[in-house]
Amino acid sequence: MSMTSESPPRSDEPITVDGLVDSERYPLSGRDLHPGDARHAAYWRAVETARMGLRSDGCALLKEFVTPAAVRLLNDEITAAKPRTHFSSQVINPYFHTEVNPDFSDDHAVNTFTERSSGFIPGDAWPAVCAMDTLFRAPSVCRLLADCLEIDELHCYDDPLAGLTANILDPGQQFPWHFDTNDFAVTVLVQPADDGGLFEYAPAVRSADDEGFEAVGNLLRGGREGVHTLDLQPGDLQIFRGRYSLHRVTRVAAASQPRHAAIFAYTHQPGVIGRVVRTRQLFGRILPEHEEAERRRVREDDLLD
Repeated sequence: MSMTSESPPRSDEPITVDGLVDSERYPLSGRDLHPGDARHAAYWRAVETARMGLRSDGCALLKEFVTPAAVRLLNDEITAAKPRTHFSSQVINPYFHTEVNPDFSDDHAVNTFTERSSGFIPGDAWPAVCAMDTLFRAPSVCRLLADCLEIDELHCYDDPLAGLTANILDPGQQFPWHFDTNDFAVTVLVQPADDGGLFEYAPAVRSADDEGFEAVGNLLRGGREGVHTLDLQPGDLQIFRGRYSLHRVTRVAAASQPRHAAIFAYTHQPGVIGRVVRTRQLFGRILPEHEEAERRRVREDDLLD
């Protein structure tokens, strides 16, 4: 029996992607049906809405993609794995650097540092069979995301720590303005903060050949030009191009419940492993796979990171 929005599956029932996703609003099987089928139309309607968002400002939102019961299940899994969270507090610039760069002035964006105080549950903390992993690895979900991104295919990020994670912001914590190292990120808000914990972004602040330092500096000094704030709700799936868009999660209020977000990482090519420095910052450790990948890595751009 599939999970409904009223109750999660019993412990003796298999977890399936159809029991996690709102299949009426997002019929994952609709892609391959006859164009006259209502599920086919619903699938491509959702895809086109996402494409419009990604084309316009690098952000797509699939509202209530995960059912309420599945959200509760995801949050139970995150809560159970939370003791494995690597929490860290450091001051970083938007490129995740922690040291002053003498090539730039003291007030330059590169030398502007802000507290990052948050945690990540690593990929090796999840049980082999769980809702988080089922949703992340479902071929039908990968195919939907690829269609939204207008690419031929996607692969689950092969990084053993950063492929499937959860970001934790406990009361008083924040994730400041930064850029991602990957082209896009996929997240599902599981538990919002009562106060604070808002996702904000400024699209296309930089490009592959222009760091956009002036715009970055303005935002770091408190400017609001071009800033979007998303009203994310539990179950919302977000596709975000964070390589070129500056973004942050605002501080969670001291009296608030923690903010929990599932992070599903995908890549254009199979077998991709994360960078050593960023992995150590986010998870406090690296594995042999990271060291080997670093030796073989070829950069795709010359951005600071």
